[in-house]
Amino acid sequence: MSTQDTLTLLRPDDWHLHVRDGAAMATVVPHTARQFGRAIIMPNLRPPVTTTEQALAYRDRILASVPAGLSFTPLMTLYLTDNTPASEIERAQAAGVVALKLYPAGATTNSDAGVTDIRKTYATLEAMQRAGLVLCVHGEVTDSTVDLFDREAVFIDRVMQPLRQDFPELKVVFEHITTKEAADYVASAGMFTAATITAHHLLYNRNAIFQGGLRPHYYCLPVLKREIHRQALLAAATSGSDRFFLGTDSAPHPAHLKEHAAACAGCYTALSAMELYAEAFESAGALDRLEAFASRNGPAFYNLPVNEGTITLKREAWTLPESVAFGDASLKPLRGGEVMNWRLVD
Repeated sequence: MSTQDTLTLLRPDDWHLHVRDGAAMATVVPHTARQFGRAIIMPNLRPPVTTTEQALAYRDRILASVPAGLSFTPLMTLYLTDNTPASEIERAQAAGVVALKLYPAGATTNSDAGVTDIRKTYATLEAMQRAGLVLCVHGEVTDSTVDLFDREAVFIDRVMQPLRQDFPELKVVFEHITTKEAADYVASAGMFTAATITAHHLLYNRNAIFQGGLRPHYYCLPVLKREIHRQALLAAATSGSDRFFLGTDSAPHPAHLKEHAAACAGCYTALSAMELYAEAFESAGALDRLEAFASRNGPAFYNLPVNEGTITLKREAWTLPESVAFGDASLKPLRGGEVMNWRLVD
């Protein structure tokens, strides 16, 4: 439901989220739990979450960080490696793990234990296809001869297309897509392929990283692309297709490691995620399609019910905090210190 100044939606979910661990995790989980009913938790800790036992222990630590009075369910994933045994899939499914995550080795933060050759995982992927578990894919090649801005498009040719041919009924989420090529591919790939899209890739192109100097808080992987790609992502997200849904890829790093000679990759958007998505959808004149993207399409793909309850966004100017606590350090959210156009009503 919407009026000119308010927008009420079924409680949404975040289908791609990083919360880290320990004291730092305890300071960011409340930002997500305030807005979302569930979130897919990425397993790229150090060491990575590779077994069902580790995932369940991690889930308990996350739940301990949820403020009293809020209902929030972390949906757990396992980190796929060259050596993940097919026998782990049955244990994972029985324990409620919903997906495995494919990181090409070296693609992003804490991905050094990732897959070196997807063919090494085929027995495990076959077990996943039988069990109905989802494969979440960081879709970039890491070949040093491929230009950074072309890694996603090349991944489609080298990995996604053969993967879809070999496992036609494996559910695959092409995560945080950033290119027109990826949006077009998912739109035509069939019912077993979907994609998440971040708020920052809907709102910004690669110019944002360099305007007024080098701005590390806009640096993420996959990196922001040209304006033609941003427009294609916005068109896909607002198209009404049920194969695109919300995944923030919110990735907290201490400010001193973002503002560093070798800046960490990741944008922290969990503090104002729904406000950012509302801004993006409003820019396309598509606020009436935000609920499907944020609250319905993801549950349908994962065979889960939609959440009970609602959230309400109000058109109201307010200033996002410039920084927030992150354990013993500080964390600077994307757009920190700037005026926002929408505000989540508590």
